[in-house]
Amino acid sequence: MGPARRRGGPQVSERAVPFHCPYCGEEDLEPYEGDGGWYCRSCARAFKLKFLGIGVLK
Repeated sequence: MGPARRRGGPQVSERAVPFHCPYCGEEDLEPYEGDGGWYCRSCARAFKLKFLGIGVLK
């Protein structure tokens, strides 16, 4: 699968797309500053997601 485009914005990996804002739960998100950041237009917060691993964390 190749990169996805959202509303003509920057290229974003399909594997890193959040479905809702972790703060308010809304789905009105757009890419923010290119490096995996996301901006929620509903609550005006910007955030990044980070994958920590698979399995049991110690």
